[in-house]
Amino acid sequence: MKRRDFLKTAFLGVITFALNKVDSFGSSPSLYPDLVVAKGERPCMLVRSAILALGGMSRFISRGDVVVIKPNIGWDRTPEMAANTNPDVVAELIGLCYEAGAKLVKVFDRSVNDPRRCYVQSGIEKAATSAGGKVIYPDDRKFKRVDIRGETLKSWEISTDVLEADKVINVPIAKHHSLAGLTMSIKNWMGVMGGFRGLIHQRLDDSLADLAAFIRPALTVLDATRVLVRGGPQGGDLRNVVKMDTIIAGVDQVAVDAYGATLFGIRPEDIGHIKKAAMRGVGKMDIDRMRIRRLSPK
Repeated sequence: MKRRDFLKTAFLGVITFALNKVDSFGSSPSLYPDLVVAKGERPCMLVRSAILALGGMSRFISRGDVVVIKPNIGWDRTPEMAANTNPDVVAELIGLCYEAGAKLVKVFDRSVNDPRRCYVQSGIEKAATSAGGKVIYPDDRKFKRVDIRGETLKSWEISTDVLEADKVINVPIAKHHSLAGLTMSIKNWMGVMGGFRGLIHQRLDDSLADLAAFIRPALTVLDATRVLVRGGPQGGDLRNVVKMDTIIAGVDQVAVDAYGATLFGIRPEDIGHIKKAAMRGVGKMDIDRMRIRRLSPK
């Protein structure tokens, strides 16, 4: 065995042992938690440990898959401003996808500010490229009108990269939002929409619930390492940023957002799009009925 392979095997063994020590749901390997909440100071370790606790990336990504990772890269802000997803979180997920056998991992968002500035200032372009990801800039020619068939949103232009991907991983950041209350997993889908997105603000919560019902990610990883608690979604004042050192991961995007709301001291049912998505059967909102595994990897 090569030294690199030996170290990798040993590393995974240590994490597996630690996970078993931290929490256990019994002897059945098929009984995965609904959510994993990992807390610590190393974002990459938090991501890796959380995905392992969910069954490993091979549970979600198959060999040969083309994967789209959808972070929030909406704003011309540096990472410490907490307006965009932590670049270390994005890079770690790219690496895990390739370890699971992905053929190609793309990273995409339709930014609000100038995309080329957002991708660079956020640190995501450099991190994603270094991890082997293919950074995709928004292009109006690469959106296709599709039937959403929602209660409010009947059809819309959606990114063809997202539509044609074998798997999509949603990687939002948790932050305050002046219109939606909070922006996390469900709100992050606005970044795959083409056209004039401002039109959906007339019935924002309903439209977001329709989007969540249409786009079902293989995995959702909520970045709450640095959290913008006021002044969102763009931010710009470090006094509004709280370092929470938390990653929340799960299959159910509604459940992820429901738990994420509690980080702000807000009940999930008080965020309109979370409540409406749960009512439409997109996912679960009742945290008390979820199996949650909490980790503190070192």
